[in-house]
Amino acid sequence: MLIIDRFEGEYAVCEEESGSFRKLPKVFLPAGSREGDCLVPTSGGAWQIDRAATAQRREQLRRMLENLYH
Repeated sequence: MLIIDRFEGEYAVCEEESGSFRKLPKVFLPAGSREGDCLVPTSGGAWQIDRAATAQRREQLRRMLENLYH
């Protein structure tokens, strides 16, 4: 799984589960991909958004931020 960290030009900079980063050409990403989306590979070499993992990760981050400010 990869997590989109940011976009730089024609590339998405993604964090791997190991914590390292790699660049993926945007053409391999699904339309509408956003920073923070969790991606899983498809059999065709492209990537798709894992919506459940993305929602879970966003909720974890929201709770962490909430705990920082309360």
